Amino acid sequence: MDQNSKYKCIIIDDEPIAIKVIQEHLENFKNMECIHGFTKAIDAIEILSKKKVDLLFLDINMPGISGIEFLKSLSKPPKVIFTTAYRNFAVDAFELDAIDYLVKPISFERFLKAINKFLILEKKPETERLEKEQIKDYIILKSDKKNYKIPFKDILYIESLDNYIKVYTSDFSIICYESLSGIEKELPDSDFIRIHRSFIVNYSKVEVFTSAFVEIAGRRFTIGRNYKDGLTKWFS
Repeated sequence: MDQNSKYKCIIIDDEPIAIKVIQEHLENFKNMECIHGFTKAIDAIEILSKKKVDLLFLDINMPGISGIEFLKSLSKPPKVIFTTAYRNFAVDAFELDAIDYLVKPISFERFLKAINKFLILEKKPETERLEKEQIKDYIILKSDKKNYKIPFKDILYIESLDNYIKVYTSDFSIICYESLSGIEKELPDSDFIRIHRSFIVNYSKVEVFTSAFVEIAGRRFTIGRNYKDGLTKWFS
């Protein structure tokens, strides 16, 4: 999440006082924003379908439809923290992948613990991605029944050959049974960029570039029309 943006939260509870307590707790977090509180679950459907909601505080025992039933009805629910006066629904709540289960009255100390769980889950995918890129500095490619361990820094460019790709390095080239789109997913975005439907290049190996072409190791590559805007921003 961008450092200037906030996690959007909504609260669903049939008791206005309970909504106010959660809102006051949320005011202590600069990166959290309560965009709405509802006393009826059905009234929250529209905002959940039209706006990005990061976290839902959801009561369980409500008239009309319970919080459990309401959550099950959502096709793409946000992360949820249940808030209830009853302890006996905890198993059902966690089976729905709830982040936490808060029993009223909700102290700020207990609320803080729940928010920390949410923040850890939000940061985990990005942390894992960064760790993966930092640790893995090579790719394993199979060619002619052999496995080649090739450091990213040695790859000059990669060329698509229908159902195959040809990987060019500083010292040799190999042909692998792989698609260009497939190998693109395994390359770090910080080092490689697609410049044409048939070519991916290593940014650090580019010797000359214009808005129309790039040159690597004496070979000129035309920049595809659909890739020019992205490439210009990337080089900038």
